[in-house]
Amino acid sequence: MSKAREPVAIFSSVPTMEGAGVRLKRAFGHAHAPELDPFLLLDDIHSENPEDYIAGFPWHPHRGIETVTYVLHGDVQHGDSIGNRGAIGDGDVQWMTAGSGIVHQEMPRPTRGDMRGLQLWINLPASRKMMDPRYRDIRSDMIPVIESEEGVTVKIIAGHYGGKSGPMKDLVQNPNYLDVDLGPGRRFVHTFEPGHTVFAYTLRGRGTFSPGNREVVHEENVVLYGPGGAAEITAGDLGLRFLLISGQPIGEPVAWRGPIVMNTEEELTEAFREYRDGTFIKVGKHP
Repeated sequence: MSKAREPVAIFSSVPTMEGAGVRLKRAFGHAHAPELDPFLLLDDIHSENPEDYIAGFPWHPHRGIETVTYVLHGDVQHGDSIGNRGAIGDGDVQWMTAGSGIVHQEMPRPTRGDMRGLQLWINLPASRKMMDPRYRDIRSDMIPVIESEEGVTVKIIAGHYGGKSGPMKDLVQNPNYLDVDLGPGRRFVHTFEPGHTVFAYTLRGRGTFSPGNREVVHEENVVLYGPGGAAEITAGDLGLRFLLISGQPIGEPVAWRGPIVMNTEEELTEAFREYRDGTFIKVGKHP
């Protein structure tokens, strides 16, 4: 039996500004990406003030990554260079493979109350960097939810839990992506593949993330786990909601500048040259 996973790092999200002036919390990015392979970045928009997010993310390019956008509450309009147009709302997920190149926009609309959305970037291996771009939106009623009498609710966005599978089945790195909500004092245990990177991001409440580590983790923090099998999380007296995400590391060099992630500086230079020259889009057309 493999040993239980223990946290090796706990770090707080950092306020930053992105897009055309969106105030958000960056859970992790460049500084922590080497430890979180294949995950590159996790951003958290969380505000009751539309002025913090209404400027949105106008048309911009991506290459070499996949993105998963999860809207807990709000309304985000989107469009892209392969012809998709639409919106995602409360509990919906948007999955985009940039591959060889995509240009898109994501524009949050004013929301009554608390707007909350998260975007995760997942790296692509060299062999898939230039695959055709693709897009899918997943409505909240497509996402399996398992509720127990013990006060544990699990939404399965990708991967497997409790004999059910999430609707995102074609992400290249085949991640596990769970949204877990625990009542006060409740415990959650989940076993992961050996060698996979595992992290949690706390959305609400507080709790502990290992029986052997009693440090209380509060909201908007990342818990990075070390090697092992199962992770065990216990909610504090206010309950605890968190994302629990895992994936197979790629183990390749990363060359990353802005919205483009490749393996070498030469590939980055070529990507930005193509964007300037109008040859970036290989499938579809520039909006």
